[in-house]
Amino acid sequence: MKLRSHLLLANGASIALILVSVSIIYRRMLLSWDGYLLVVSATIGAAAVSLLVHALLTRPLAKGLEVLTAETRRVANGDFNGVVPCIGPREFRQLAAQFNQMADRLHRMFKQLRASETARSELIANVSHDLRTPMASIQAFVEALQDDVVRDPASFERYLHTIRHETKRLGVLIDDLFELSRLEAGDRRMNRQRVAVDTLLLEALESQYLLLREKRVAIDVRIPDRAGAVWIDPFDIKRALVNLLQNALRYAPEGSTVRLEAAASEDEGWMALSIADEGPGLPEADKERVFERFYRADPSRGRSGGEGAGLGLAIVKSIAHRHGGVVGVESEPGKGSRFWLTVPRTESDRNR
Repeated sequence: MKLRSHLLLANGASIALILVSVSIIYRRMLLSWDGYLLVVSATIGAAAVSLLVHALLTRPLAKGLEVLTAETRRVANGDFNGVVPCIGPREFRQLAAQFNQMADRLHRMFKQLRASETARSELIANVSHDLRTPMASIQAFVEALQDDVVRDPASFERYLHTIRHETKRLGVLIDDLFELSRLEAGDRRMNRQRVAVDTLLLEALESQYLLLREKRVAIDVRIPDRAGAVWIDPFDIKRALVNLLQNALRYAPEGSTVRLEAAASEDEGWMALSIADEGPGLPEADKERVFERFYRADPSRGRSGGEGAGLGLAIVKSIAHRHGGVVGVESEPGKGSRFWLTVPRTESDRNR
């Protein structure tokens, strides 16, 4: 039986009890028969009106419960797009509002869950591919050496060089995966220190000295006179800058210029650190996904060319978010790219 039927039945039973009681009382008041019938008829009419009013008042409640039941059934089937109208008494309106909030949160949670499952599947597929390629290469060259296929010293040395190169690729991939998982899980505590901006940029350049000399690119460093210091974990931010620098050098043409710049962001409590190159640039679609794990703007220069596993920029993003900052890219096809991240400044710098 429906709730409205229960309410009407309860109201009818109470009215019937009242009518019986009133009828007995009226009869004992020694009224004339005509007077008795008149009073009883008036009471019955009032009871009928009361029942009708009760039915009209319970109709919105029943309608609200029907709508809520239907939306609950839709949510149970995975459809979170419905909205329960806020009608009826205050308690029902509150219930409808809370139900809508719950459905919205469930919708967001399921979207995040699906995105996580998709990312996990892509991660497994990408890791498998990136591990399989160097492993297959190492296996083939080792088997060739074991079978004495290579006899001249020059070829033997070339095979060893390839094995060493592929082993290095595996090591870098494993290190990047481990570092990214630790950053996203928050396993490593931050060791914030006050670090001068110029020292930070110069240390990042010094760590890539051999690669800079090999690429033969010019370096342009732009630091404001009063850049001051930033309040960071120097290990993390140096890792982020090195990743950005390696990414710029990977695509910078020989003889071009790579620019490192530090500038106060719109919020004076933050410093923007950027690295710009004169490479091929990025189309608009790539700019939106370039910080995703394993995403490569130019796949032809990725897995087959040994140009990285597509984790460097994802690590930069995680490091920036751990510091409360953001990352971004400005790029146009054929005009190079500028990658940047923001880091917090020290309290003394904020009060200048």
